[in-house]
Amino acid sequence: MKAAKSGAERPSALFYVLLAAALLIFIQTFALLSPILLSLLLILLISLAVNPVIARMRAWTGGRKGATGLLALTLVVVTGLTGWAFSVPMKDSVTKLAEQLPQYWERLQKPLIKLEQQAVSSEKKLQAEVTTEIALEKAAAGEFEAEPAVAETALPRPEPEPEPEPEPELESESASGSVRSSLTQMFQGVVGRFTAVAFNAAQILVVLVTVLFGVIFTLMNPRPIFGAMFSLVPERHHDQALTIMQRIGTFVPGWAGATLLGMLTIGLLVFLLMWPIFGFMDALVLGLIAGVLEAVPFIGPLLSAVPALLLALGEGGLTPLWVVLAYVVIQALEGNVIMPLIMARGMKLHPVAVMFSMLLCVAAFGVLGVLVAAPLVAIVGILHDELYRKRFLSMVTDADLDRLSRKALHEKVSADT
Repeated sequence: MKAAKSGAERPSALFYVLLAAALLIFIQTFALLSPILLSLLLILLISLAVNPVIARMRAWTGGRKGATGLLALTLVVVTGLTGWAFSVPMKDSVTKLAEQLPQYWERLQKPLIKLEQQAVSSEKKLQAEVTTEIALEKAAAGEFEAEPAVAETALPRPEPEPEPEPEPELESESASGSVRSSLTQMFQGVVGRFTAVAFNAAQILVVLVTVLFGVIFTLMNPRPIFGAMFSLVPERHHDQALTIMQRIGTFVPGWAGATLLGMLTIGLLVFLLMWPIFGFMDALVLGLIAGVLEAVPFIGPLLSAVPALLLALGEGGLTPLWVVLAYVVIQALEGNVIMPLIMARGMKLHPVAVMFSMLLCVAAFGVLGVLVAAPLVAIVGILHDELYRKRFLSMVTDADLDRLSRKALHEKVSADT
């Protein structure tokens, strides 16, 4: 009976063929499906992150629909007021930066042209030195001795006409022209990609609008969506699927809250440090940019320093140095004090895993893929614990894995560790 039962539960060959065919179709159509999958992931993650707030609000709003509507209205009002408050300083900063761009262009051209002219003059000097050395070597070898008298009676050889030396002014002009033309071509290439960037921005806007409405409708009634997920899992695995869902539902709100707190902290810190350097308006814009880009792991903090450096170059003097030092201090505080304190109770994610997840998500979903990189690492860790480790490594603890890692790295393993 047991053998017959195990044979009945074992999948047939047709199942594996259909599974392979479905996987092949999925891979072939992934480029078309990636925006849809990204939107679905964002909807689920944001819905899980906001669900605890909705659960607390629905007790005094009369249900999930009232709580969701109130939260959506609050979000729209806060976003509108924030955009209105930042519109004036943002416009002033962009205008100021646009006025300073010609100066940046001149500062970029002058040193390059100077380097090109120095390279031309040094090349001419080296050619003259090499010509002199060759002439001295030939004279020392006796190649310029007097020829016999018979050679003197022969017909005189026509003297070669000296080649006209290139005028240095023309060379310098051509050098500067080549530098300017190369730079112009580079900027023309950047401008030529503006259409592609605008198209990608339109796609991102469509995804964000879809995610916004998807989150609203999901929060109003999330049970059919999660019920559909459980319907795809065999009944005997429902308990395990429920455990996985509960762990993910516990992790995502904590991660989202810690990310928001980190964004607010970094934005406020940048604002306070940039205020004495650039003034209130520019510091407000730089703080907003730093706070928003803090949601992007690793790359975001680096990108947030670019506008500050551009403004600092326009100020001149030691302003760029002070800006660099300020951002170095901010990143040191973020990596060693702020984020460890904020993420103390959250799930620890290894930086290498997050970096590779970012590369994979950007390649699969585009620029917005960085938003789901960190939570995907944690979700994969949860799936590994529940589906693989409990089945194949049930007796292995974290201390055992750490001890094996130390042995693999030829580190000494003490009795305490």
